[in-house]
Amino acid sequence: MTEVVTAAQMRGIESAAIEAGAVTGAALMERAGAGVVAAILRQWPEAQSATILCGPGNNGGDGYVIARLLAERWWDVRVLGMGDAEAMPPDARANRAAWQGEVAPLTRANLEAATDTDIVVDAIFGTGLTRAPAGEVLSVLKALGDCAAPLVAVDAPSGLCLDRGIPLAREGSVPKCDLTVTFEVPKIGHFIADGPACCGALEVVDLGLSHWRGKLGADTTRLIDAVPMVPPTEGTPHILPNFRKKTGHKYDNGHALVVSGGPSKTGAARLAARAALRIGAGLVTVASPPTALAENAMQLTAIMTRRCGGAAGLSEILEDARFTALCLGPSLGVGEQTRAMVRAALGPRFVVLDADALTSFEEDPSELFEAIAAVGEPERVILTPHGGEFGRLFPDENAALDAGDISKLDAVREAAQRSGAVVLLKGADTVIASPDGRSSIHAAHCARSVPWLATAGAGDVLAGLIAGLAARSDDLHRAAADATWLHVEAARAFGPGLIAEDLPEMVPRVLRDMGV
Repeated sequence: MTEVVTAAQMRGIESAAIEAGAVTGAALMERAGAGVVAAILRQWPEAQSATILCGPGNNGGDGYVIARLLAERWWDVRVLGMGDAEAMPPDARANRAAWQGEVAPLTRANLEAATDTDIVVDAIFGTGLTRAPAGEVLSVLKALGDCAAPLVAVDAPSGLCLDRGIPLAREGSVPKCDLTVTFEVPKIGHFIADGPACCGALEVVDLGLSHWRGKLGADTTRLIDAVPMVPPTEGTPHILPNFRKKTGHKYDNGHALVVSGGPSKTGAARLAARAALRIGAGLVTVASPPTALAENAMQLTAIMTRRCGGAAGLSEILEDARFTALCLGPSLGVGEQTRAMVRAALGPRFVVLDADALTSFEEDPSELFEAIAAVGEPERVILTPHGGEFGRLFPDENAALDAGDISKLDAVREAAQRSGAVVLLKGADTVIASPDGRSSIHAAHCARSVPWLATAGAGDVLAGLIAGLAARSDDLHRAAADATWLHVEAARAFGPGLIAEDLPEMVPRVLRDMGV
């Protein structure tokens, strides 16, 4: 998994390298500009002209490097710049001085006059922007949305907060780019909220700072772009550790229990149970109310069934210590009976709480959090809400998120601290956070976009995948991250027309393609 960082962390990486004497700011600016040029040439090999929009800071300095390097390739280059050259940071000022061509004022009128250009490069504002753009530059950003030429952003589309993934100006003025080229390591805002839609395709240019990047410490976020593989041994392909079943007895691969709702409310549990079995749990049992036992039994074969009469019945079943993971909530019903079953479920095994198991605590979320704390073993529980369920359990964090005061990542981190559980907030930008400070982001955008995953029951399948992986794992956060990646891979493998029942059936194909 790739690290993603905040804007401040990126500045810290660069500063540490510069202070150590390993590199100069001027050298970093040259590498950054050369990386953008290389990306443009790969993407648009027939292009011969560019309009470069340069801001007053170091992002603008990158723009002047890009202009010079393209002009050296005999491109027709037009530069529109803003700000007093003498007020620019030293390295940016030097690169503006090194540009031998004209610098026209960066105005909306001058931008709209540049209709004959092959490429437009947005090097106005980068990671350092903290204030909302205003005045003429805001007008320029709005006009960028009407450009006919492809738009390339340097580090970030101007006006996008790279910590929160939202426009700094509430007018929604961030231009939609075809390509964003960022440096050394991606930023959080590239992957959450509006970031992916504004950035378009994302390329990362290596600036040679890996040594200082490695000193970031534990407070980093992982991008679930591909699940890490263990090194191959002779004759054995790379294997994803959580996806490879253990040899031996079925109980060596865990026993997952999925709790079903009552009559006509059983389908969600069966979806979760089938996903848990497909991903490799050695055994899976569906616990059914007596009135729904036959309904489930008639549609399950490899998955076993057990009679479960409410919280007392669940407690009796869980006396069997061989159950290693439990999924509770899909179509279970909202109310005191579900709350009682949640309290009965919490204990020494991994517990996935989804759907009705979350909404049942809407009136008093602290009741759930206190029950989780009473278990005494951190990170044995994962909450998997969608946006509405998140707002019911964490109204303060949700209000701050809706107001744009905090990022989705920060909201989920705070929720994990408050609840004492791993929290997975679903969406095209799924965010996972643990009480120990770990966090992960999965962005289903661009090449990984799967709009057909927005279908009834898809969340139940994800809950089952987490339970199936957790049943034979010792790391619930990792199980959730791997399940999130696999969930999208299965949807991509099937394609449009997907319904939830298709997802578990695509798991074997995805695993085979991975060499598991």
